[in-house]
Order: sequence, then structure tokens, then C-alpha cells
Amino acid sequence: MFEKLQGVEDRYIKLEQLLSDPDVVKDRAAYQKYIKEHGELSKLVSVYRSYQKVKNDLKGSEELLKDSDPDIKEMAKEEIGALEEQKEVIEDELKRLLTPKDPLDGKNVIVEIRAGTGGEEASLFAGDLFRMYSRYSERQNWKAEIMSSHPTGMGGFKEIIVMISGAGVYRCFKYESGIHRVQRVPETEAQGRVHTSAVTVAVLPEAEEVELNIDPVDIKVDVYRATGPGGQSVNTTDSAVRVTHIPTGVVATCQDQKSQHKNKAKAMQVLRARVLDAMIQEQNAKRSAERKGQVGSGDRSGRIRTYNFPQGRMTDHRIGLTLYKLESIMQGEIDDIINELTTYYQAQALKNEESIQG
Repeated sequence: MFEKLQGVEDRYIKLEQLLSDPDVVKDRAAYQKYIKEHGELSKLVSVYRSYQKVKNDLKGSEELLKDSDPDIKEMAKEEIGALEEQKEVIEDELKRLLTPKDPLDGKNVIVEIRAGTGGEEASLFAGDLFRMYSRYSERQNWKAEIMSSHPTGMGGFKEIIVMISGAGVYRCFKYESGIHRVQRVPETEAQGRVHTSAVTVAVLPEAEEVELNIDPVDIKVDVYRATGPGGQSVNTTDSAVRVTHIPTGVVATCQDQKSQHKNKAKAMQVLRARVLDAMIQEQNAKRSAERKGQVGSGDRSGRIRTYNFPQGRMTDHRIGLTLYKLESIMQGEIDDIINELTTYYQAQALKNEESIQG
């Protein structure tokens, strides 16, 4: 796997030459292209050069083992031990950097949170998950914007759809898709019994207009009067919008804005993301099977994660991760979960890459 790295370094050196070429500097498009590629290779080349240095130092220390002076031999042994450890750490870092990148990682996401099994308690937990993701996004300096919501009378949500924008959002959120199970005493429970409820989360990469051109003739637009909890009218005009992509049957609605135009624009953003997701799944049968297995129908059986409030425990069942800091997790401190999931799935991707190359 490391054989390709010399070629990467050669390309990096070539890019440095190009970026100092006056003709390239004058060509704004070419300059931007090369500087972006240079930045993307910078970390990998830096680690590779550290790897090369450690290998050369090891070679030098091994030569010292042939020395007749016992003190020099002993010193060489100690250096070799330290260098071997350093080499192993750098190799792990190189493997991580060489793991195939998901081309969607840099995209914004649309997160769809829906109450599943558990009635009002599931709706309340849907609201809790929305706040958890919103607080996490704030800490990352990302923007969270509600695209559509169906609130309940007690402060929960039957469904809430939010757009999260920022650098590398999809990379962090893509493993959140699935059924999230909660175990706690509901606010509506007079007997103090622990109930189990479920909420589904689907994370869709944002589809920009330039990469997914939907023909207007393939879109059906319906307008209707927006309503809120209990069915009362939110406004007296037909501002709510439902858009349907006729070829796929994908539907998106929005009623949160008073402006029909704004509701349509938001509904189209959600629609494009859903259509793109459907296309990706169609092209990748394995990913499609995984997503169906994760999200299911909102039943408890397909859970990926459990939030146990009486014990203050969160368990991610896919990787066997258990953390006893549920209160801080619900406040958006989910970095440990995301890092563990990312490391695990990167390792899986690396194994697959190595098996293909083997």
C-alpha cells in the first residue's frame, strides 16, 4: 500500500513547482485547482516524509549493532526499540490517510428525525435528538436550519427535518442513520415505570442543483393551508407546499414559512436530497441494504443505539461502545461516539481495500 506514496510525493513536488510558475499564477482557475490539490496532499506527504526519516534512522541504528563497543550497541538497541514504536504509530496514521475517501464527506446534510414506536414519548425524544444534534453543530460552528417540522402539543416532534451546513458535516453525521432507542420514565407516566420508545434518523447528503438537475416537468406542486398541533390553522393562506418527483414518487413538504415561495424552495432542497439518496442506493446495492436495515420501520428491533436514562448509559450496538455520560451526550457532546464510529468504519474500509489489492 505504501508503494504509491513515492508517486504522491513526486506529484506534490510537481505541484510546488507549478504554484511558483508565473504563467500558472496568472491563470486563476488553474492556480485554484493546483493549490487545492496541494492542500489535500500536504498532510499525507508530511507523514510519509516522517515515515521515511524513521526508516532511515532505524537503518542507521541497526548498523550500530555491529559496533565492537558494548555501550554503543546498548544505545543502538534502545534507539531501535523507540524507533520501532514510532514507526508503528506512523504506519497506522498512513493507513488512515490512505483509506478510500467517501466523495460525499464534504457535503452538507439533511437530517430527518421521526418518532417511531412509543407515541408521545417517542415524539419527545425526537425533539431531544434534534436538540442534541443542534448543540453539537453549534460547537462545530455549523449552521442548523429547520426545513420542515410537525410539532406535538407537549413540545416534541412527530417529524423534524433540519439542514446542517459546514465543512465536513456528512463525514461526521453519516453514521447517525438508524433507529435510536430510548429507555426512561416518560413525563406522561404516573406509575414511574420505565418505557422503551424509538426514533428513526436518516442522514441524506445535500444535492446541489448543479449536480442533480431535476426537470421542472417531472415535478408536481400542491399547495394547501398549513396547520399546527391539534389541527388549528397556522395562517389563513395556502402557504404550505408539497412537491412530488413524478419519476421516482419521492415527496417532500414544507409549511414552516409564511411564504409559499420560501416553503417551495425548502421543499425542493429536501426533495433533491431524497432523490440523490435514492439514486445512490440504486447504484450501490450493499449501501441500500445497510440503510434499510438501519432505519427499518421505526420499530425497536432494528436499533443501532440505546439511550438508557435510569443508568445514564449510551450504547452503540454496532461497535459495542458504552459510555456512562448520557447527560453530556444529550447536550451535544457526541465527539467520542463519532470518533469511535469513524475509526471503526475506516478500519473496515482499509481491510476491504487490502483484500482487493491482495
